[in-house]
Amino acid sequence: MATSAQEQQQEQQRVDQVVAQVKQRAQQTDDLLAKAHRETDVIQKNYGDNNSVNTFEVDDRIETNAELQQQKQMVERAVESEAILNRQVGVLKDLGNSPYFGRIDIQDTPDDAPERLYIGTASFVDNDQNFLVYDWRAPISSVYYNGTLGKVAYQTPAGKQTTELTKKRQFQIDHGEIKNMFDTNETVGDEILQSVLGQQNDAYMQNIVATIQKEQNDIIRDTYSDLLVVQGVAGSGKTSAILQRIAFLLYHSRASLEADQMVLFSPNRLFSHYISEVLPSLGERNMRQVTLAEFLSARFQGLTVESLFERYEQDRQQTTAAPALRAFQESADFMTQVTAYCQQLPADQLRFTNIMFNGEIFFHKASIAKIAADLPKAMQPADRFLAIKNTLIKRLKHRISDEAQSDWVNEIIDQLSDEAYHDLLGKKRRGDFQSLDNEVFYIGKQIITKRLRQVYDAIYNGYFLDTYEQYNDFLAQVKRPQNIDPTAWQTRMQAFRTGIEYHRIALIDCAPLLLLRDILTGSGQNRRMQYIFVDEMQDYSLAQLLYIKHAFPLAKFTLLGDSEQALFKGIERPQQLLERLRDAFAVRRANLITLNKSYRSTKQITNFAKALLPDGDQIQAFTREGDLPKVMIRYGHEAALNGLLSEVNHQLESTHTVAVLTKDLAESRAVYQFLKHHTVATLMADSDRTMPLGVIVMPIYLAKGLEFDAVIAYDVSATNYADEADTGILYTIASRAMHHLTLLSIGDASPLITHLDPTLFTIDHRVRV
Repeated sequence: MATSAQEQQQEQQRVDQVVAQVKQRAQQTDDLLAKAHRETDVIQKNYGDNNSVNTFEVDDRIETNAELQQQKQMVERAVESEAILNRQVGVLKDLGNSPYFGRIDIQDTPDDAPERLYIGTASFVDNDQNFLVYDWRAPISSVYYNGTLGKVAYQTPAGKQTTELTKKRQFQIDHGEIKNMFDTNETVGDEILQSVLGQQNDAYMQNIVATIQKEQNDIIRDTYSDLLVVQGVAGSGKTSAILQRIAFLLYHSRASLEADQMVLFSPNRLFSHYISEVLPSLGERNMRQVTLAEFLSARFQGLTVESLFERYEQDRQQTTAAPALRAFQESADFMTQVTAYCQQLPADQLRFTNIMFNGEIFFHKASIAKIAADLPKAMQPADRFLAIKNTLIKRLKHRISDEAQSDWVNEIIDQLSDEAYHDLLGKKRRGDFQSLDNEVFYIGKQIITKRLRQVYDAIYNGYFLDTYEQYNDFLAQVKRPQNIDPTAWQTRMQAFRTGIEYHRIALIDCAPLLLLRDILTGSGQNRRMQYIFVDEMQDYSLAQLLYIKHAFPLAKFTLLGDSEQALFKGIERPQQLLERLRDAFAVRRANLITLNKSYRSTKQITNFAKALLPDGDQIQAFTREGDLPKVMIRYGHEAALNGLLSEVNHQLESTHTVAVLTKDLAESRAVYQFLKHHTVATLMADSDRTMPLGVIVMPIYLAKGLEFDAVIAYDVSATNYADEADTGILYTIASRAMHHLTLLSIGDASPLITHLDPTLFTIDHRVRV
């Protein structure tokens, strides 16, 4: 509902007053920051000067170390104080530009005076501690997102509260000036959404807390569920809602939750960069971000881990993949069998390996097996492993004591300089020993301990257990479904062995092998993490999700994705997935929230994209108008590439970014090789972390989660997209476009397109020349 000019003038006066106070506070904070920066410089300089002192006497060194530790703590405190002030400066800068985006008028009882509350990205109080702006995450702010005029309820730490919502007003404020303002009974009116979502994209995702919808707010404020599954269609704001959920949880549980106790699994590094500015813009530190490949590689030091993208490319080149075999190895049943195998594994079936030193056997695997055999049979795997480790360390210490009295060690001691001798003494002093022999014996042990450090490290890290051979034994006796050919299984086992020989491991083996290693060794679990978020969950196997759950046993999980965008496997219905996950995760409080309205693309692009899907009628298009998608048909590669160049140049006249999306990497390389001779283009790779403006070329799997002003889908021909198996890929490409979508076909277009209602797109058809 439109507001009067007089009301807008009054609201503008309030904006001016708030902005003036914000700028005054910002100046004060700037002064404090400058002072803190100077103090940090002084402390760091003192720390650096003291750190360079080279003392020789042991007493001096101990005293200096204590001083250095104290100064190090002072440096850390100073740096943290400066970081906090820096964040405050950033928040105040944002508030100075746009102090708030919403207003609610509430009245708790008819006898109470009405209250007028303004909602923004952060709280702001005046010098008398009166709230001029309420943080969007505050309990009362949920009324703005969830409530319609009339009686409303909202959750507070003290329980559910009720109030009367008498007005809901929305603002667009830029540089302290109200650009748009109106009253509504909705969460966020279409007029504001039209304006915000119609803006051109840049290299980062925008902080759009002003446009949170009711169903997104349910995701953001869920503190109850142990497992929250968000099924959202492309462009439904699920990623934005998750980032705002993280910001909300940090606000809601600020006394017990830190940003580094959250992990977000991103689909790729580009996506990680794209979302990296959202939390800082809300005044919060970023949570940890990791891709599945990075997570697995960190746990397989020394091995090259196959990525999801590499497997996808291999599948494109080879049509011999066995779906039944892969489905079995990536199932919950397979992981259950791993657990049972480890729990029931007798000591005589443990696979040990020799511990080597200087090319010779230091501890023979037969003697390690004897240690295991002598332990009680009822011991848990992790307890047994620890007992073996402790026994080996005791034996190593005996070897060190024996060797410390050898003649060659005494010769080394005789040749030590005073400084080297003092270094070996460490914190001990010469007067601490009862005799000179005891002192020499101690020095000898120090020498041998350093010499045998790699043996100790091998024992400590559990290298005496050959987990690869153990996993191979498991594969040999696992109970396989009848639809898996024994010959194919033998080939799979051989592929695993060959890969390990060449220091490689297939993605299919990662989760079960890590689970086996963790159970047998009692390692691999991080109990500090409180929340795990997995984006694009449809690209993860159940085995991978179960391993992540095992790795973070105390964390609550939020999984989000779109079953229709399954690039790497078949489509699965959300409710079916939730039931499988709830059973496999063994959680009591599981919740599924579905987002069916797409906000990213124009109405015309969304209608085209959803028509590609069998059940696309469930997707609701947002009412932002634009041009119809264009299908360009060219005959021959040369004509297609020339048509591509013409379309790229046309789109660059009105947009910042034009993404040329292909089905695989080979296509991307071929397109890039042509374009780079005619325009400034960038070929994106899995290792890239930043996304430039202009023309970018990439396979579709690198564009997961991203959006672009204009998208050109390269070669959507009947040859390249032959049947329904490619529906998910074509839908994902089409749904990346915000404003313009062009589909270029080399020859006749895919039946996935030609079978659509012809009013959903236009055709630019050039006859064969």
